[in-house]
Amino acid sequence: MSEIHVFNHHAMATQFQVRIAGGEKTYAAQAAQAALALTDELESHLSRFRANSGIAQIAQLAPGETLHLSEPVFACLEIAIKMEAGTRGAFSVAAAALKAQAAMPQWALLKEKFHIRCDSGKLEFDLGAIGKGFALDRMAEVLREWDCPAFLLVAGGSSILAGDAPSGTPGWSCGLGDDGSRQRYWLKNCSLSGSGLTVKGEHIIDPRTGRPAQRQNRAWALTNAAAESDALSTAAMALSELETEKVVASRPDWLIFLQEANAVRSFGMRALPTRI
Repeated sequence: MSEIHVFNHHAMATQFQVRIAGGEKTYAAQAAQAALALTDELESHLSRFRANSGIAQIAQLAPGETLHLSEPVFACLEIAIKMEAGTRGAFSVAAAALKAQAAMPQWALLKEKFHIRCDSGKLEFDLGAIGKGFALDRMAEVLREWDCPAFLLVAGGSSILAGDAPSGTPGWSCGLGDDGSRQRYWLKNCSLSGSGLTVKGEHIIDPRTGRPAQRQNRAWALTNAAAESDALSTAAMALSELETEKVVASRPDWLIFLQEANAVRSFGMRALPTRI
């Protein structure tokens, strides 16, 4: 088995970790530094707590006004729109706005100008449920550019993006839950994200109702991209089992795990990864 080089960095209010399999340690460190440095840049664009970020500026728009967006903000919001449609409205970056507004704000992206337009309400976006995954996807691009394809990227333990498997192994060992989870899988070239109420309580809002998500146990999502798995696991906290089945029915690349008492059920046509 290849030697695993491990590097850590704090950004976006969480701990990011890069694990690179094989290669010379100094080169791996340089590649990891390039990937981790990107998290700071993305935080400056995506954090609603940064006064000059694109997300903070979006919140200042009045109906009818537009704003030119940086490429990362525009790209992340494009994914958010697709995930809102794909989850039948169970995911939305504007869900938090319902804490102070009676109705969801309306907005549109103008691709030809890289602009966003506010149509109604106040655009109070929270990218917490997609931003870290988006960062992992961008970090993966950097590592592949550095010719380090065998990697595992972790953001806070709830978002994982696996690249190629380390040589001599079927993948990266990852579990549903904490490090001591009994349900573990070999992951490669896919992303696993989890959502729950244990750490932050009832912080997940169902955009369709404005109320806290009803699922009391944890949910996980397995997809090809980390931004998608982050958003999908969040949506799964608001979806009923019937809705979950409908959401994954048209997406063979999506898999959702729902914890029920002491058992975990999977939903979707995607083949389960190899269990350890």
